[in-house]
Formats: sequence, structure tokens, C-alpha cells
Amino acid sequence: MSAALETPALELACYDTEQAWYGPDVKLADDWIHVLTPQQIAELDAAILAPEKQGRDILTLGRDDFHIPSILPVLKEMAKAVLHGRGFYLIRGLPVERYTKKQSALAFWALGVHTGDPVSQNGKGHVLGHVTNLGLNYSDPEVRGYQTSARLPYHTDSSDMVGLLCLRKARSGGLSSIVSSTTIWNELVRGRPDLAQVLMDGFHRTRWGEIPAGQKPYASSPVFAPLNGRIFSSYVRSAIHKAQAMEVVPRLTPLQIEAMDHLDALAADPRIHLDMDLAPGDMQFVSNYHVYHSRTAYEDDPDPERRRHMLRLWLACDDGPEIPESLLGRNGVTEKGRPNGILVPGVPLVAPLEAA
Repeated sequence: MSAALETPALELACYDTEQAWYGPDVKLADDWIHVLTPQQIAELDAAILAPEKQGRDILTLGRDDFHIPSILPVLKEMAKAVLHGRGFYLIRGLPVERYTKKQSALAFWALGVHTGDPVSQNGKGHVLGHVTNLGLNYSDPEVRGYQTSARLPYHTDSSDMVGLLCLRKARSGGLSSIVSSTTIWNELVRGRPDLAQVLMDGFHRTRWGEIPAGQKPYASSPVFAPLNGRIFSSYVRSAIHKAQAMEVVPRLTPLQIEAMDHLDALAADPRIHLDMDLAPGDMQFVSNYHVYHSRTAYEDDPDPERRRHMLRLWLACDDGPEIPESLLGRNGVTEKGRPNGILVPGVPLVAPLEAA
């Protein structure tokens, strides 16, 4: 028996909260899906008209620039579900098939700024992200998975909420999958409390060369941290793995590796996760504290204009939950105390309409 079983791991608690769910159960429900009505689509059509005609930079547009009154109750319901409920929500029906790329971006941005403040997603200052295959190699220490067509293991991002808008699907593959990190925690506590305890210790992660002011090229934070009756989680195994190439970073212990292997196996269990086949016009919103998200590998169309393409927002939400300090300090916070994504000194914020 592992010596870790003699630690307080035996006293760890399960969390019977809204954040604990099993994929097959919620798949039977539809309370996490909203289909935009003709009236709501008409409002969006009108809302994006003026900024498009004016040639406004998306970055300059705030909630007051978009009049979408019939959509606001939906966004309120979505934010409540993502930030304080199950941790995910799907809005369907944005007419991307008749919108230009800029019109789609404007409509997505309109919903985003009515929910939170868009924050930078990378070292280039992108507040409007593009999840598409740029032909890069995921094994490169400074390449992020969203820039490739590779499978993305279950992970979280560096904001309160992440939103994806599907512009185009892949020729094959590219299935979206989410899983409750609270459920994974409960499964760990019930089956392997020694590994649950290990995952509350610090794990070092690379910053992918995207280093905020005054920070090191790596950060350390636990995978799980409790606060106010919830169990929070932040997990990017690829970043943990790539940090091992840094001499200053301690080597992972066999127990740490076993703990991550067990976590990944639980996330991959079809009895636990929920798969989504996002269609063009679908907008998926996910908590970065209570849900891990993933994507299967995919094959693209040879025509660049028909390749899989998602727009992405990282949102800092004023009405988000209080966050454990051990997770909050990893990248920094906004003026309102919310996670501020990835801010690199001297890099201005931009909202590009093309992937780069």
C-alpha cells in the first residue's frame, strides 16, 4: 500500500453539487441547449449592421454597441449555468452560412461582451481566437494544440469561461467532448484517494514562451483546489509534460504520473464524458473551473476555404465564482480580480479576422 494512503487523503470529501454530472444523463436533457429564434436572429442581423458599415475594429466594440434585448435573458441563463451550474451551455442557430466571416465574428463578439470581458488567449494578444489547423507540430514546446489538427487531451483554459463558435466542420473527426472535473474528483476520492491527494499538490507547467510581466517561463499550481463548497480544477497535461524539458523544473514523480494517467482514463470513460458534434452556427460555452474540454483528431478538406474553423473567446466574468488563490495567481488578474488570460509585456490586444 502506498504511504500516501496514510495522509489526510482518507478524509477527502466528494461534492454533491450541480457541477457533478455524468454525460449520458445530461445527454437526455435539453435544458442546456437554446436554439436562436427568428426574432433573436433578426436582432443580431440589425446589431451587427452598423459596426460593419462603419468598419469598426471588433476590439473597440462593447455591450452598448449591440442592442439585442431578446437575447439577454438567454445569455443570463447561459452565464448562470456555466459559472454556477453544470458548467456548460450550447446556443445553436447562428446563420454563419449567410454571414461573412466578419459578420459571424461580430455576432459572436456581441454575445461575448454581454457575458464578460474578452481577454488575451496567447502571446500575440489575440482576444478573438481562431481554432484551426495552421500546419504546426504539436510536439514543438511552443506550439499550442488549437493550432494543429491533433487530438487535444482534456484540459482547461486560462479564463472564467471559454466560448467556441463553429464556422466549419472538419471533413472527418474533430468531435468536441466535455467532462465534469467535479465528477472526476468524486471518482478519485471514492476509488483512489491517494491520487486525489497528489493532484492537490503543485504541478509545473510551461508557459509556451508566452510569459507575463514578472513571471517565470513556467508556473506551478494544483490540479484540484477546494473553496466555498466546490472543488475547482485547472489542468493542461501537455503543458505539464513540456515543462519537463526545463532543467529548473522538478521531475514528475511516478505517483504524479499515475495520478494524471488515472484522471485521463476517467475523463475518457464514455460513462462520464459528454460528446458533442458541433455544427456550423453552434456556440459552446464552458467553465474553466468545473469542466475539462477535449477534441478528437480530425482530417481537413484540402481546400483551405473549407477547413475546420472555430472562433474562440476567453471571457473574464464579473459574476464568476470566487477562485482559489492557488489557481488565480497562475497568470494574473484583471482590474476586477478575474483571470486575465495571457498578457505579454509590450504586446497590444488585437482581434484578428484571420488565423495566425
